[in-house]
Amino acid sequence: MSTYNLTEILVGGVVLAGAVAFGVYASQSTGFSQNRTGYELGASFRSLEGVGVGTDVRLAGVKIGTVTNVSLNPDTYRADTNFSVAEGVLIPDDSAIIISSEGLLGGNFVEVMPGGSPFYFEAGDEIEDTQGAVSLISLLVKFVAGDDSE
Repeated sequence: MSTYNLTEILVGGVVLAGAVAFGVYASQSTGFSQNRTGYELGASFRSLEGVGVGTDVRLAGVKIGTVTNVSLNPDTYRADTNFSVAEGVLIPDDSAIIISSEGLLGGNFVEVMPGGSPFYFEAGDEIEDTQGAVSLISLLVKFVAGDDSE
């Protein structure tokens, strides 16, 4: 075995180890291989624009879970959504859930606005107080057109 073959094997091993490390990092940072500890809640939105499976669920700006399922309810024509909440995070049962934007060019996320109730949601409960995504385009069109009817 020549030194070229040994060098090629070592370089190949380093490249392969780097690819595996990158794959593990990518799957963890995107939530692909998330551990499912926590509990599931549900909500129904009029508009779920910009939100899909894997989108962050945040409380006070801190990620507490992810969206796990999105489907269209054929009876109400609303977007039924399931999301996971980390174990140990208790959400008061009078809380609201809204679709918020990270900024003018940022993506959307699901934000929990906590209430003041001493009782908390349990696994499988549905949050009734929801607010869908606000379309930035329609707001700009209203502003430019001078539409003040609301």
